[in-house]
Parts: sequence; structure tokens; C-alpha cells
Amino acid sequence: MDLLYCSSPRISSGQLFNPRCSSTSRSHSPRVFTLRSSLPFPPENAKYHRELQAAVNVVEKSCRLCVDVRKSLFGSNERILEKNDQTPVTVADFGVQALISLELSRLFPSIPLVAEEDSKSIRSTPLSQAVVSAVIDKASLGDELLSQDDVLEAIDRGGKDAFAFGTKPAIYWVLDPIDGTKGFLKGGEALYVVGLALVVEGEIVLGVMGCPNWEGKFSKQLTAEDQEDRTLLSGSGIVMVAHIGCGTWRKRLSDMLVDRVEVHSDWVRCFVDKCCLVHEARFCISDSQTWESLPISILFSSTNNADSIGDRQITLLPTCCGSLCKYLMVASGKASVFILQARTQTIIKAWDHAAGVICVLEAGGQVTDWKGSQFDLAADQVERRVIFISAGVLVTNGNLHKQILEIISVSSSIV
Repeated sequence: MDLLYCSSPRISSGQLFNPRCSSTSRSHSPRVFTLRSSLPFPPENAKYHRELQAAVNVVEKSCRLCVDVRKSLFGSNERILEKNDQTPVTVADFGVQALISLELSRLFPSIPLVAEEDSKSIRSTPLSQAVVSAVIDKASLGDELLSQDDVLEAIDRGGKDAFAFGTKPAIYWVLDPIDGTKGFLKGGEALYVVGLALVVEGEIVLGVMGCPNWEGKFSKQLTAEDQEDRTLLSGSGIVMVAHIGCGTWRKRLSDMLVDRVEVHSDWVRCFVDKCCLVHEARFCISDSQTWESLPISILFSSTNNADSIGDRQITLLPTCCGSLCKYLMVASGKASVFILQARTQTIIKAWDHAAGVICVLEAGGQVTDWKGSQFDLAADQVERRVIFISAGVLVTNGNLHKQILEIISVSSSIV
């Protein structure tokens, strides 16, 4: 572990590692202190330090796999499938799930994995060999040789049958191999995220989100101080980590993502923004929904022009596909609110939210359903794949949470 250093004498060691014990730490900019280390806190401060280190390493490898596969996708429809719900899935989705399953099962064989994909759709197709090739290139298996069956079985370890025979594991991983595959396929500035979380006794204890194509597209909403932060404006991606009681941190993705040498690899503390007025907040919504479809639109219209906001308008940020990138935006302070109406009104998928939830909470924010209830990850006792909610998801900087819940309640009763 490298030595800790602070860039300001105002931050004591007690404030540094326990953001929940004092509101003082939240009032500082994320750049008040940084830390050069493999992780942003020493082992004695984090019960699941070893699991978090492994999660960071494998998410970084997965981001490299995504970048490599993305380069090979142009003009190759054979590397893309469409699932029953009309959402696309690619070599990268299957490859990331296989890679993470292989790496984590090697290090933590007793901890099962809950993940989005299974191999049924690619067995006996050319896509399976492409997945195997992508995984072999990144796996840390020494002299061990991977077969196609090894890779397909690794994918299925996270599938629906992972908890067969009614097993109820006290600890398990939750993975979204690529949250925002539509954005992944678009390329350019469209964001997508590899999200991995660890759940213990129904509580999310750590989360890692890797966003390989994080760009400076939100620079208009950043302060002058933010503009100097290369982790925000870098085109080579960022990784965000959170551990219960240790805060949320981010850094540039490792040099493995780029061909040039990078010297800036400090961890930077993340905090939600301080906005207290709804009409001054910056909102994110699902790419599949419109602002007008949400109950809060009864009181506020939306605009993408942050320079010209009326009294009854809010700023709607142009984010892309998937939920995890919106959690990343709120946790990093670039958005104030992420609001999502559930498609079925009662359930959401655990992998679409788990890693993002802890990152927002540890950054000082709040996450509930539209009734103000916390997520219960243990409610799905058989598969641990579904979170039961009321109507939708509300993710905020904390200051705005109660106000927006009240608006939703009033607006929904009017409708």
C-alpha cells in the first residue's frame, strides 16, 4: 500500500475514511485530497478490500475487452444478436460475463454470480468462437488452456439456474456485463458501463463501474475547478469504486486502455452536487422514456439548454443508454437527479442498479423507489435477479430527494 497524502491540512484522517460520520467532508471539492494507491483506502478500513481489488482489476480488463471488440464490430453483424425483448447483445456482453465469471470463480470459488446473459443463444453459432477468442486474450489463467465449453459454462454460472434447488446464498456478485449495449454499438460519445457489485446479507457492500468512453461531453455543466480535472475530461474512460463506509472514488482507467503512456492515475474522491432547488437541478432520465411521461413534468418542463432556464424548467442532460451511466453521473456530481419509471411498475433488474446504488450512497446521495422505500435485494429469494419496487426509481443528491418524492406523489394523484 502506497503512502497516503492529503492536499489540504483541513482534512483529518477521521474525515477521510468515514464520510457518513460528518457532513464536513461533503462540503469539500472532490479534489481536496487524492491518493496514489492500487485502491483509495488501506485494507484495515475496508472489510471487503480483497474482493474490491479483484473487482477493479477484472472490470478494467473487461473494459479493454469492450474497446477491442468495439473496434471489430464495424460492418460485422455476425457479432450482434437481438434478444427476445428486442435489445441487442454482442460478443462483448458475453465476453465480459465469461471473463468476470472465470476470474472471480478462480479467486472466490464459494461466491456465486448473478448476471444478465446465458449462453443458449450463442451455442453452436460462430458467435461462440468469437467470444472464446475475446476472453482468452484477457483472462489471467497462466498456463491453463480455455476451451469453448469452459467459456460457455462460465457465462452460465451467472445465469438463471445459478441458485438452483432453492439455495439462498448470503454473499454473491451482481454483474451487468455491458449496461447500455445500444450506446456501445453507437460508439463515439455514447456511454456504456461495465457494472459489478458484491451483496452480503441483502446489503450492497461494494461496487465498481467502468466506463471506457467517458468523454468531456458534459464540460458545459462543470465548474472551472472541474475543468482542470483530467479524470472528468479524459477520453480514455474512468473507473468508479465504492466500499461501504469508505466513500466513492474515481480514477482514469489504467494505461491498458490506451496506446500512449499516461501519468495521471490518482484516485479522486467523489461527492454528489449540492443543489437544493428542483428547478436548478440537472436531471437524467431513461433513453427509452420522455420527460412528458414522468409525473414531475406536470410542474416542470425540460430543456437541454443549460444557459437559458425558466422558472418552470429543468436541465435535462443528454446521457445515453442504460441506468448505470446515470448513477455514475449523480455520484460524480455531474447530475443532480436520475429518475426512472419502471416498465412493469413493480420490478427492476438487480444488475441494472446494484453497482450504481452504492456509488451514489457512498458519495452522499440517496436511492429509493417512488414511495421512498429502500431497495430490498433479498426479496427475490430464489434467483436474486429482481428488485421489487413501487412505480419507479429515484436517485438524487439527497438534498432534493424529499422534494421530488412529494412532487411525484402529488402529480401521480392528479393523474
